[in-house]
Amino acid sequence: MTSRREFLKTSSIFCAGALVAPQLLSCIAEKHYIGLQLYTVRDYMEKDPAATMAKVADIGYTSVEGTYAAGKYNTASVAEFKKMLKQNGLIMPSCHYRLGEEQVNGQTPAGTILNGWEKAVEDAAEVGQKYMVCAYLSESERGNLDHYKKLADEFNKAGELAKKSGIQFCYHNHDFEFVQQEGKYPYDVLLANTDKNLVKMEMDLYWVTRAGQDPIALFDANPGRFPLWHMKDMDKTTKEFTEVGRGVIDFKKILSHASTAGMKYFFVEEDKCPGDPYDSIKYSYNYIQNNLLKG
Repeated sequence: MTSRREFLKTSSIFCAGALVAPQLLSCIAEKHYIGLQLYTVRDYMEKDPAATMAKVADIGYTSVEGTYAAGKYNTASVAEFKKMLKQNGLIMPSCHYRLGEEQVNGQTPAGTILNGWEKAVEDAAEVGQKYMVCAYLSESERGNLDHYKKLADEFNKAGELAKKSGIQFCYHNHDFEFVQQEGKYPYDVLLANTDKNLVKMEMDLYWVTRAGQDPIALFDANPGRFPLWHMKDMDKTTKEFTEVGRGVIDFKKILSHASTAGMKYFFVEEDKCPGDPYDSIKYSYNYIQNNLLKG
């Protein structure tokens, strides 16, 4: 007998052919997954990661994106995390990392791009990741355009090391990269000064929209550079985070350009939820399944 979870996963794969356009019915398998960035349920992950992963899978999610620091994935060891993924029929194609330039208690944090990246790559390969993503730059890590060029060099190095293990390095945007300096966007500086084969982008659709930018224009200008997306909606009134389908972002239109972007995986993320995060991720999942995957 087919369980509810098995049915949901099978139906997700069946419907995914309609994800972007009829001509993409033969799209590669990665587009069949509905993913969740586990930061959305971070409080639950800290208390009971095993139960949280089971709940995420029960809702219907088929992949997750975690966070890594000091040799652990969301507070779990590599072995523990692999076990939880397997038990719940989940994959983790991507994970978030910090740059590590900002010091904590006078030390560079371990498991970051600038400290312990070799070990991080080894762990990523062990878990079966395909992507390693620089998740965020703290205010002290941003600086001027020359500093962004130095960061681009570091990203190239990180990407080169990851590539040796068959893993793609990416950078995740917020909105501060679209605040002009000397007439240029730091985001454009990162794009221009990184090797397009070593450094790709995880586009956060909320933050790009919040910054007044057009995701499709960015895809057209940098085809194939955006294999990962964050599906996060923007409230019509407050412009704050909301569930996918409750806000102003036209996901159908954006998804119709997935081929140009080079999109392989997308992840629901909601930095702050109005109530129980489980309610929010369930709403987003249902909207994607019923409105975006059924064309």
